[in-house]
Amino acid sequence: MARSYPESDEAASGQSWQGERLAEEGERVAKVGLSLLAAGDDWWAIDKPAELPSVPGRDPSRFDSVHSRLCQLSDDTRAVHRLDVATSGVLLVARNVEGQRRLSRLFQSRTIEKRYLAVVAGHLTPAEGSIALPLRCDWPRRPRQIVDFTHGKSALTHYRVEQHLTLEGQRPDGTPQTLAASRVSLTPHTGRSHQLRLHMLALGHPIIGDGFYARGAALNASPRLLLHAARLVIPPASDSESPPLVLEAPLPF
Repeated sequence: MARSYPESDEAASGQSWQGERLAEEGERVAKVGLSLLAAGDDWWAIDKPAELPSVPGRDPSRFDSVHSRLCQLSDDTRAVHRLDVATSGVLLVARNVEGQRRLSRLFQSRTIEKRYLAVVAGHLTPAEGSIALPLRCDWPRRPRQIVDFTHGKSALTHYRVEQHLTLEGQRPDGTPQTLAASRVSLTPHTGRSHQLRLHMLALGHPIIGDGFYARGAALNASPRLLLHAARLVIPPASDSESPPLVLEAPLPF
């Protein structure tokens, strides 16, 4: 049994594919330009690159995506969750409707642990804390989001500083520039759009390379958004002695 997404007492327990079977699936996925982290009968875990959408956009010119590429391998491919276009890292995709149903229920119940790594501008202090600020769409400037204490939906993020850094870069005119920064671990307890970006911005430490919210040196210090979905942990069924399924994508920055 290769299903590795136990969701409840009724969920089947088991391990993700291993050995030759996983290697063969990795080769199939590589043929559509993607990198496979793990797989089971009903799902893929993909290491999504930055700037590739999770699902196709409405404009036909934005059809290329993780989902559209995997549809070349299975007509029954189903989206389960999404990462922003600019964000890299672990992305779960269902291979069929049953996989989508089970995985979607896990995400909706918030039983899947998610951890991101980011580099933010400035030396963030204190070294650990939580941000609880409600968010909603900034409709005139969508997909941007804003903090709104009246109409926003609750959003909670825990952060931990991993390391203080000094980035060496260039200003737009080519002159050298030094920028204080921090590598942080981010654990979202809700899944609002742009939640991690807005919560870091609210602390005065925007994520480096954020084309929506960073300005000046924080924007120009990286050609990409320095935000990566590093880890997903899926718990076993309550009646299973199997360990949690841990999915990790190597940090690309």
